[in-house]
Amino acid sequence: MTQRSWVLALAAVASFMVALDTLVVATALTTIRLDLNAGVEELEWTVNAYNLSFAVLLMTASALGDRFGRRRLFAAGLTLFTLASAACALSPDAGTLIAARTIQGMGAAAVMPLSLTLVGAAFPPEKRGWAMGALQGLTGLAVASGPVIGGAVAQGLAWQWIFWINVPIGLLAVPLVLARIPESRGENAALDVPGLALITAAALGIVWGLVRGNAAGWGSAEVVGSIAAGVVALIVFVAWERRASAPMLPPSLFENRAFSAANGASFLMLAALFSAVFFVAQFFQTVHGNGPLGAGLRVLPWTATLFFVAPVAGALVDRHGPRP
Repeated sequence: MTQRSWVLALAAVASFMVALDTLVVATALTTIRLDLNAGVEELEWTVNAYNLSFAVLLMTASALGDRFGRRRLFAAGLTLFTLASAACALSPDAGTLIAARTIQGMGAAAVMPLSLTLVGAAFPPEKRGWAMGALQGLTGLAVASGPVIGGAVAQGLAWQWIFWINVPIGLLAVPLVLARIPESRGENAALDVPGLALITAAALGIVWGLVRGNAAGWGSAEVVGSIAAGVVALIVFVAWERRASAPMLPPSLFENRAFSAANGASFLMLAALFSAVFFVAQFFQTVHGNGPLGAGLRVLPWTATLFFVAPVAGALVDRHGPRP
């Protein structure tokens, strides 16, 4: 295999694991609830804990990768994700599972963005669309198969195996990442510490408020204060980035209409996808009485489109450009 092939293959495997664990628990939640005697709020936190740490540390992990080495941080994130997966499988109660899922999200925050960066750096512009399409297609396969795999494992084996499956893959992938992927860094090696602190605080405040809204009440001091603090931190972050000598997110990027449109579209797509899967999977099981596997199969026609469309779209971008 060529060096580019190794980069694409390892980035795809790692992205597959991370994306799979975002959705694999959706159809296993009912089984987890019965086995661990967990309440509805604890079930929600089994999902939210992963998403919260992932969202809060996403930009921070990207910036640290540019500063200290993308391959190094990618391997560290994959190692942390693998160890946390074992901790999830060994969890004796819901509280331990939620804590382990939080650590899983921290590892995922390093893996997901840096997989894109490593692939983008490995392929020339004329082949980058195809490579990104292949990467997103395999990530889409994880999204498509996550509820099905979670349902099949929970129904046929035990819910712990949805986490154990990550361990041998991660233990095999980390040495290959260190041996086969070349190290790279961002053009600007400086670390924007105030920017890192502000964007982390902004993400934590906003996401915490959204996660706690139903339980604490949308008009409660906790939720309103958390979201307000997050918005204020985000405004200060934008102001700081405008005058920082080495900003982690140059505001000039958003002057590019394509960049802004792509980020906006990605935000809406992911918000709709990941929030809906949780409720749809529960609806099939609690209202229609389907088992975990049956619920996963019924979600499949919707999520499978990502797997089929992404590689085709990537190839078309190389041929016709991104706009059409």
